[in-house]
Amino acid sequence: MKKLSILSALFGFMAFGAANAADITLYYSPTCPHCHHAREFFVNKMVYEYPKLRIVQINVMDQGNLPAFQEALKKCEYDNGGVPVIVVGDKCFQGYADFMQQELRDAVEADLSDADKRDAAESRKEFEADEEAFRAKHADRQNAITEYNAAAAAAAEKMAAEKKSNSASSVWFYALLIVLVAALGFVLVRKDKKKK
Repeated sequence: MKKLSILSALFGFMAFGAANAADITLYYSPTCPHCHHAREFFVNKMVYEYPKLRIVQINVMDQGNLPAFQEALKKCEYDNGGVPVIVVGDKCFQGYADFMQQELRDAVEADLSDADKRDAAESRKEFEADEEAFRAKHADRQNAITEYNAAAAAAAEKMAAEKKSNSASSVWFYALLIVLVAALGFVLVRKDKKKK
């Protein structure tokens, strides 16, 4: 079930239909130094500052991920394939430098509720007071970061379709079994009445 929810979230990111601005998709290359710095910022800071933040990282060097990257470039109206490309809600950023950190935070907060903004401000304050203690206390926040793999997503989708098909087969089997038991009961009752 967890795999299906992760898969649904990933397809939501790919289709640019993120539920709120607290979703980031990062298109990166493992050999890109700016990508490395962006990933560090998201993994070591932002994921702790924003309790509801989810991050999907997509390696553009994986050929299976290229269609998702090309779709993002098209939607962001970027002419070149430079990375990193960072999609936060409906906002796009190409490249990364430390001076962009506040702009990325602003993009994340754009559609957050007032309560979520207060939670983020409290988390950021506590995080800045003692980063190591906060990371240890909230180690589960690393689960908000997923690595997208097109081949794995396709396999998971196929498995989900097969499971759904098997579920439908099971329903038909049990329905047929009930009909047969009812028919057998009818025949036995009828046979019993004829004897009397």
